[in-house]
Amino acid sequence: MNPQHDLSYDYSPWTFWSSASEAEREAQHKHHKGFAERPGITLGERVFLSPLASVDPETLSIGADSFIAAHAYVTGTITIGDDCTVNAFTVVRGTVAMGDGVRIGAHTSILGFNHSMDPSGPVFKQPLTSKGIRIGDDVWIGSNVVVLDGVTVGSHAVLAAGAVVTKDVPEWSIVGGNPARRIRDRRDATPVALDVRGEAAVDGGLAAALAAFADTARADAPTILSRSWTSDAGGRYVDRPGLVPTVRAHCDAIEIADLLLGSAPPQLQREEHVSRLQSLQDPMSGLVPEFGADGLGSPLLFGVGPATYHVLSVGYALDLLDSGFQHPVHVVADMDAAALLASLEALPWRKEAWGSGAWVDAWGTAAYWNLSQGQPNSAGSLETLFGWLLGHVNPSAGTWGTPAADTRLKVVNGYYRLTRGTFAQFGLPVPHAERLVDTVLEHADDARYFSPGRQNACNVLDVVHPLWLVSKQTAHRREEMMAWAGNQLKEALIRWETGKGMAFSAAPESGDHHLASLQGTEMWLAIVWYLADLLGSAEALGYRPRGVHRPEPAWLLHKL
Repeated sequence: MNPQHDLSYDYSPWTFWSSASEAEREAQHKHHKGFAERPGITLGERVFLSPLASVDPETLSIGADSFIAAHAYVTGTITIGDDCTVNAFTVVRGTVAMGDGVRIGAHTSILGFNHSMDPSGPVFKQPLTSKGIRIGDDVWIGSNVVVLDGVTVGSHAVLAAGAVVTKDVPEWSIVGGNPARRIRDRRDATPVALDVRGEAAVDGGLAAALAAFADTARADAPTILSRSWTSDAGGRYVDRPGLVPTVRAHCDAIEIADLLLGSAPPQLQREEHVSRLQSLQDPMSGLVPEFGADGLGSPLLFGVGPATYHVLSVGYALDLLDSGFQHPVHVVADMDAAALLASLEALPWRKEAWGSGAWVDAWGTAAYWNLSQGQPNSAGSLETLFGWLLGHVNPSAGTWGTPAADTRLKVVNGYYRLTRGTFAQFGLPVPHAERLVDTVLEHADDARYFSPGRQNACNVLDVVHPLWLVSKQTAHRREEMMAWAGNQLKEALIRWETGKGMAFSAAPESGDHHLASLQGTEMWLAIVWYLADLLGSAEALGYRPRGVHRPEPAWLLHKL
């Protein structure tokens, strides 16, 4: 893998031609050339074929502005029209012909062939048969759909997430279920309630609502960034108008612009964003202070003040800008295993599980930045971290700290912070996954934090991320996870404020936290993605977090 290749294009390929560098475009053209030299291959203009996809057809015709994303498996006799997307981890095999404007969600299988099943011999020795699959124009196929050989899907149809399609689908039909059944005609003007626990999940309402939300957010993004830009000190970002500039506000602006615009915030050139953030780093400690009267912060201690969170926010903002810290995070690189062990033991796990988890999150992230820049951490320190965590997890709850009526909020929120910077960031399975699901779902049922109008970004993120993370390991209580995600998504989608974004908190009595801000917008955009992905519909958003809240393990991406 080319180390300069931006992996976000492999998972959001529709952003490639509008924002890729000349070097990246040249690499894609070279990739095309390798295909075009083969007989039976025709590629239209502005096609994107992810180098991470397995595309090995007998014949392939793919129209202009069509894309095949990472880890897709495409083989057989394949015809793909203009403006089509084959999303990540999708399988298209056999004889398959699709028209223009077809969207295929992740983890879907379009299987235009079959095995014979003559009882006189084993199945693996049976010959293959192929009637072929035909898909019309303007068809939306959700995630985890299976379309079997011989099916014709009419133009303008919608195949809902999880559908198993065994029979022809008439034009304009919306189908869902296993086996798929017709729900209604897409042209039916009857409004669809966004109850993602029930029929709306199979009638296309969820995908439409997500797409509309994302379209609104993209249209508002330039205004949101502009309203938080001030002339202070030559131009800096504030969380919302009327506040003082902060380092995090600058980082949130970069995250929002990357997510919605696929570029750096337009107030500065990319190189100037990089230089401003890099210049803030203290070369002795490697930490980044908050702005002060002289542009610098107070003395820097790891675990104290905003400099600790800036390990995450500044590090990932620079990463989004294809750059990084100029100096190692020395306070972590120089901490040997014994000092780290003493620090872990001294953290207030019983009384302050959230703060303890946040400390671990920042330490693990700093260790990652050091490793990614070729700066070794002290020998054995990272192994000591994971060894201590595995040895101190509560096996009955799956958490660090004991969740009780008065501690569960901080324990669950601390779990998110801890695992984000360790197990999630380094691509490792979490321990006691099913017990963790039980703990988090019990907390998620607390009306004080999750009833309509009571949510804030931290509390919802700190539930949805652990549920999403652990769903990769177990199906334990999956329907309850999805029901909770559906309810929270319904609430989140209606809280976008035109030209302002989203507030950190939905509760009016939360004061300033109830006002739209960069922090609230950045966090809720990520939350919406995770909620939608739990429901198998995140592709409808057309964006995927790549910063602090990225779903892919950062360390595994770095090693590609």
